[in-house]
Amino acid sequence: MSDLLAHLNAPQLQAVTLPSVPALILAGAGSGKTRVLTTRIAWLISTSQVSPHGVLAVTFTNKAAKEMTARLAALVPINVRGLWIGTFHGLCNRLLRAHYREAGLPQSFQILDSADQLAMVKRLVKNLNIDDEKYPPRELCHFINAHKEQGVRAAQAEAYDHYTQRRVDFYVEYENQCNREGVVDFAELLLRCFELLQRNEPLRSHYQQRFSHILVDEFQDTNRLQYAWLKLLAAGGAKLFAVGDDDQSIYRFRGAEVGNMREFERDYAGDNVIRLEQNYRSHGNILAAANAIIKHNSDRLGKHLWTDAGEGEPIRCFEAYSDLDEARFIVDEIRELIRDGVTATQIAILYRANAQSRVLEHELFTKAVPYKVYGGLRFFERQEIKHAMAYLRLLGNPDDDTAFLRVVNFPTRGIGARSLENLQATAHQFNCSLYNAAASLTGKAGQAVGAFIRLIESLRQETASLPLPEIIEHVIERSGLAQHYRTDKEGQERLENLDQLVNAAATFVDADGVIQGDEASGSPLVTFLAHASLEAGEHQAGEGEAAVQLMTVHAAKGLEFDVVFIAGLEQGLFPHDNAVNEGKDGLEEERRLMYVAITRARQRLYLASAQTRMLHGQTRYCTPSIFLDEIPEGLLRQINKRAKATAPAAPALGEFGGGYAEPVSGGLRIGQTVQHAKFGVGVIVSTEGRGADARVQVNFGGGAGMKWLALEYAKLTPV
Repeated sequence: MSDLLAHLNAPQLQAVTLPSVPALILAGAGSGKTRVLTTRIAWLISTSQVSPHGVLAVTFTNKAAKEMTARLAALVPINVRGLWIGTFHGLCNRLLRAHYREAGLPQSFQILDSADQLAMVKRLVKNLNIDDEKYPPRELCHFINAHKEQGVRAAQAEAYDHYTQRRVDFYVEYENQCNREGVVDFAELLLRCFELLQRNEPLRSHYQQRFSHILVDEFQDTNRLQYAWLKLLAAGGAKLFAVGDDDQSIYRFRGAEVGNMREFERDYAGDNVIRLEQNYRSHGNILAAANAIIKHNSDRLGKHLWTDAGEGEPIRCFEAYSDLDEARFIVDEIRELIRDGVTATQIAILYRANAQSRVLEHELFTKAVPYKVYGGLRFFERQEIKHAMAYLRLLGNPDDDTAFLRVVNFPTRGIGARSLENLQATAHQFNCSLYNAAASLTGKAGQAVGAFIRLIESLRQETASLPLPEIIEHVIERSGLAQHYRTDKEGQERLENLDQLVNAAATFVDADGVIQGDEASGSPLVTFLAHASLEAGEHQAGEGEAAVQLMTVHAAKGLEFDVVFIAGLEQGLFPHDNAVNEGKDGLEEERRLMYVAITRARQRLYLASAQTRMLHGQTRYCTPSIFLDEIPEGLLRQINKRAKATAPAAPALGEFGGGYAEPVSGGLRIGQTVQHAKFGVGVIVSTEGRGADARVQVNFGGGAGMKWLALEYAKLTPV
């Protein structure tokens, strides 16, 4: 027991060894929350307060669930295969597989990932003759998912006007279509599971009695329905142990309710709130900046990060004249860092909006610095993988219209769009699946679709007794996918990906064909398909050389790097206009996002901004982010001093060899300090036109601000 607790600090030890009571653990960034969560489970089991059978542990990613399981296996001598540790969606899938009849689902129900859901919505929009400009499919998906995450079915959805009523009506049609096909989307997994437990008292009582300890990671990311699901399971007396950080709640756009933290404190935790404030990741100056920014948010539960690792280096702050200058500065600094021995993989460039990456990527490419855009196309979202999975889904559920439409004419079988429209109309008329409606087609199209149906039936018979990896390998060959990509000039990489799909199946089952881990009941193929859908949203790191990591701040959550650059710290970009326009809640979420960005850095942090920026094809004239002003001056090292309430200081171009200035009309240059008779001293930030039509934009600081001036009349004098 002493070995189990030996490496915990005092607050961690207090959290791990709490008696069997509900508790809220406020775990700051880098404070060891995963260690606390896994050690808590190990301590409860080791002290015989709970059997492994009575533990339910909920995370938000499959990666986190696997890490937790692996750590637990190293801490206590138990068989972890039967433990209920997983994501909300994964655990609900497991429960629904075990009780599919009670849930009103077919045994082989399939899971629609976000791309499949969008495809179904697009198909329904077309079948119902809905104007997709007035009712965009993506917005309809958001409308449906948002209602489900609030626990609201189509029958309960309220309509306040004709526009909303049309969306509610579509929600009804979408529900009916999903039920006809026997498929569920991600939001449906949780809602269906919640409804099943809510209405089925014997089943609810069984799971309430089984799970005496429920532990939740990243509690700040829970939405309303997830919290309701947890409360329902805990209503039989289970002790809820929630670990989270309200200062890192950054997924409001996905339905996360930061208020769940405060509600949990009131509903369950009471006085059992423990703060983990010692940070094991970042140096002191970095943490001081994060603390200084986040304290401007109201209604926090409150904590103050600290470290015994020392203050470290000051935070470097650079204001560029344009986004190109910003990119040049960042890349030049990165090249110096790499020359000084920093591994490229330990350097990250974070940005608020994906549109920012273009100029950064261009500069990295130009300077021959290897880079990788983190969160690029994921394995299970690649075209060839989606095609193979669609064939496999049809083996388990021929009524899956989304899978049918993806591959009925891929590889090409001569089935045109008009034939598919006729087929969909027939299916809609007779309220059946496309697969069952196929017999209605006649002529050449009927023959082609009939051949496809026979292919699927043959594949089902040929693979009936094969192990899972051989099923997938056989389907890839017999479907024509492998031959199609062999004849494609760019198909080699796709073939390698298909090989990896077979490898994934091989690691999913053991030598006897038994599923690895107690993932779900049902056939290996059905379980593998569910597993793949649940994995589809997670990043799969690629192999290869060390590379600088580019990513949005949202994508960076949970990661850490020796060196971090935060680019684009300007009003309207970070904090983003869309969020700021939502008022106080939007701005506070942006501040939490900045807090997350800062706390990704271990040793060195750069904050960069630009006076002008090209976004969406237009030049944007920028003012520095308010977040920069919320950081105490003593923590910053201004690489080029920006003006505050007075005239802007002359840029320190000489420090960089003049490489960041650009020639302009009238003998003046961007970045040059000039004097105006009325407005005083300013800095030229951009120009327009030539000759008599030339004009410049000058930043006169806190006095006159930004001004466009015609060179012919302005009489600007270099200072």
